Amino acid sequence: MRDLVKEIGDFIFVEDEPQRCDVIVAVGGSFPQIAEKAAELYKIGFADYILAGGGVSVKTGVFAGAKDKKNIYCGDYRTECDFYADVLKKNGVPETAIVREDKSGHTRANAEFAAAVIKERDISAEKIILVCKRFHARRCLMFFRSYFPGTEILVVPADIETGDWNITKDNWYASSYGIKRVMGELARCGDQFTETDINNYMR
Repeated sequence: MRDLVKEIGDFIFVEDEPQRCDVIVAVGGSFPQIAEKAAELYKIGFADYILAGGGVSVKTGVFAGAKDKKNIYCGDYRTECDFYADVLKKNGVPETAIVREDKSGHTRANAEFAAAVIKERDISAEKIILVCKRFHARRCLMFFRSYFPGTEILVVPADIETGDWNITKDNWYASSYGIKRVMGELARCGDQFTETDINNYMR
């Protein structure tokens, strides 16, 4: 059983060492730590652009606001993109380095619309870094590989140490919530990945 837990953890929790790339993508969400991590990587010099991704919830049709650090990030944000852009600017990223994608409402759309915006802006994408929640890493990587064929994609997760959201490769199996989130991701990796995605991989 321990081998199975390890294998699931190895599959879901993807993590790479950051390298110089063309674009850092802050994958849509409600935690400021994702954009903060993207800003940190930008300021070190890993990329010239950060794509702030995300629209509104497909379930509610609105952006519900920050899930953490609300005393710092308390603006009237219409979208996840607006939220991330504010976090980025408050962490020293200039507006000229922020690429905005505010239409996506789920992970596949994050990848699809990010690819469209980067192409529209004529920004090179030979190598990109994805910043996301740790347990969201594999699904993000799967979809971004599908919509960015030929691109080298690195995953550099953000640490979210707030309450039940502190889910890592080393502790996910130790709580009911961690098991629920990770096994949910495992199911979504199978349920949401289509024949079209497989064909994109094989190009």
